[in-house]
Amino acid sequence: MTLPKIIPPNLFKQTPKVSRRQREQLNNNPSFTLWFTGLSGAGKSTIAVELEAYLFTKGYRTYILDGDNTRMGINSDLSFSKEGRAENIRRVAELCKILNEAGIITMAAFIAPFEADRLLAKNIVGTESFIEVYIDSSLDTCKSRDTKGLYKLAEMGKLKDFTGVDSPYEIPAAPDIHLHTDTSTPDECVNKVLEHLKATKRYIL
Repeated sequence: MTLPKIIPPNLFKQTPKVSRRQREQLNNNPSFTLWFTGLSGAGKSTIAVELEAYLFTKGYRTYILDGDNTRMGINSDLSFSKEGRAENIRRVAELCKILNEAGIITMAAFIAPFEADRLLAKNIVGTESFIEVYIDSSLDTCKSRDTKGLYKLAEMGKLKDFTGVDSPYEIPAAPDIHLHTDTSTPDECVNKVLEHLKATKRYIL
């Protein structure tokens, strides 16, 4: 259950003269958030990067928010505890909402292992603007792609609270898009995302 946001009495929401719809029209694309979730090594960032590159060639305004990049910047003060992960996702969701208001298609590539945190992100961004993409890959496959050596460090006890080793991953119950990266190439996954965007009238080219 999400508690209602309490706004202090000294804060007042400012309303711009330019609307989100006007920004979308200027950008010539609808704005929404594609939230890629899955284990480390599943292919979240890879697919987001390929998808953005394709959409960019078609003139769409896009931006990627990546877990590592935000952890080195706006979220550098957060731990990998359950509480730290929740705050990490909350902040990123607020960034997605701002970018969507600016008329920008946003791709968020985050493990986001807990269902409650993903639901919070969806509530912040807005149900109509939030597309959950589950990047499904077996743990063995993710370990075989471990170019960063993170699974090895976690199994040696040198990296605590690592998802898939000593911290759980809660599989999305009903993702909008379910991609199997064990058996599909990045290009095939991008095409499946585009098919969904076409079917929901978010992609018009």
